[in-house]
Amino acid sequence: MAAKTKKTVAETRKPVVIVDNAHIIYKVFGTGRQVTGRLAKGGLLTKKLRYREVHAIKGVSFTIYEGETVGIIGSNGSGKSSLMRAIAGLTSLRSGSVFAFARPTLLGVGAVLLPALSGEKNIVLGGLAMGYSKKEITDKVHEITEFAGITEFIDLPMRTYSSGMSARLRFAIAASKIHDILIVDEALSVGDQNFRMKSEARMREMRDQAGTVFLVSHSMKSILDTCTRVIWIEKGDLKADGDPQEVIDAYNAFTESSTID
Repeated sequence: MAAKTKKTVAETRKPVVIVDNAHIIYKVFGTGRQVTGRLAKGGLLTKKLRYREVHAIKGVSFTIYEGETVGIIGSNGSGKSSLMRAIAGLTSLRSGSVFAFARPTLLGVGAVLLPALSGEKNIVLGGLAMGYSKKEITDKVHEITEFAGITEFIDLPMRTYSSGMSARLRFAIAASKIHDILIVDEALSVGDQNFRMKSEARMREMRDQAGTVFLVSHSMKSILDTCTRVIWIEKGDLKADGDPQEVIDAYNAFTESSTID
């Protein structure tokens, strides 16, 4: 009888997100050269509008496994948010594929809350949208309010909240439930030190319960404190994928050399 081969760690882990040769291309309006004459009434200068293509993500591939917390880093405009929106099913690929074993939940600082409604009513609506029953989310209102640190303001309309209060409430609502796949896009950058520590601890808890978390952030400290793996996207290209400290060191060296140049 042949001896049984021992499975590697990679073979025993469950893939939850597969990105295969993904390309994202946006068509946007760009202004062309200024023209005069028949195209411009009264001889005034005008500009000719033209379509321009922006190649936001260029053939990116990777596999994410159950229980990983993955930091996504890169310069502004590098395509990080576009890639996360594609994983969440909100942005179409020009080519390539994205597979997810469960529906990802995207939490960003731009997530919609209804400004005319109170914080409490937004908690209830947000919870119902995530699949809670009315009783389940009602029972969690106090816990969510405490986590967000807005107890004194919970009965006031959302339009009276600061951007930081609103962002903390969004995170607290989303983090009240264990998600199979949670994408957090810069939501921690608006909180104070205490809130960031609570948020990072909550993400580790979700990871330990076999959830998978993506964290898009410019805070290398938050990435190092929270993530088990880091992916670096630069101008649409995947530059590095692996150990958090190693990838961040490479990214920091790149940004320093770019500043000197």
